[in-house]
Amino acid sequence: MTSYTPPQVWTHDAENGGAFASINRPVSGATHDKTLPVGEHGLQLYSMGTPNGQKITIMLEELLAAGVAAADYDAHLIKIIDGDQFGSDFVAINPNSKIPALVDRSGDSPISVFESGAILLYLAEKFGQFLPTDPVARTSVMNWMFWLHGSAPYLGGGFGHFYHYAPEKFEYPINRFTMEVKRQLDVLDQQLAKHPFVAGDEYSIADIAIWPWYGNVVLNNAYNAAEFLDVASYQHVLRWAEQVQARPAVQRGRIVNKFWGEEGEPQVPARHSAADIDAVLGSDG
Repeated sequence: MTSYTPPQVWTHDAENGGAFASINRPVSGATHDKTLPVGEHGLQLYSMGTPNGQKITIMLEELLAAGVAAADYDAHLIKIIDGDQFGSDFVAINPNSKIPALVDRSGDSPISVFESGAILLYLAEKFGQFLPTDPVARTSVMNWMFWLHGSAPYLGGGFGHFYHYAPEKFEYPINRFTMEVKRQLDVLDQQLAKHPFVAGDEYSIADIAIWPWYGNVVLNNAYNAAEFLDVASYQHVLRWAEQVQARPAVQRGRIVNKFWGEEGEPQVPARHSAADIDAVLGSDG
């Protein structure tokens, strides 16, 4: 590998390549005016079916499956590869220009919530679901929520980028991030050897947050890296990942705001009622 000497002052190279080169930039803020659609439900989600987006649609589908009718929602597609996240209305909701973003219009004044962890916590507290009230159990859930949001960037922006998306493959970053991802999988495996779910005995927002990243990777739904990472050696993570994926709400939520994949793979680019998902999976899906 050719050695690289950083310049004295870094400047943005718009031709740096990679899957997201056309939208990556070193400044924030809106690039264009764009009005976001608003549906009929109290909860308006603006997202895409990436792992971070799946967290919220899975949570909303779990709430609906639990009988929380007020959790019905409209899910509007934000195509990040097209730069939709830099539209004026979206930036007003989320100044960080990342999906997902939620607007709760069920009260007197709209409430904007951004960052996937914050949205999960907001929904769990609003509806009193998937977050224990017992202080010990709640603390365990929050421990793993913070673990996920500190760890996932090494899986996605680190390993996923250099192993799967980068236009060139280099040994050092792949080795560096592979080692860290395997350490994280071992952390999860040891925890799941002692408990059925990540934070303990009950399914919670910790599982909903962690599964779209680590569950998808070990089930080979992301990065095509299961063999490379030897995921078969993490038997407890695999057991948990399969158990969570089998939940009907997870099967529904993971395909919302998705518009890519193999031919015949379920996709629901926008969701405005349960019928949108039923049409793809069937009413028992």
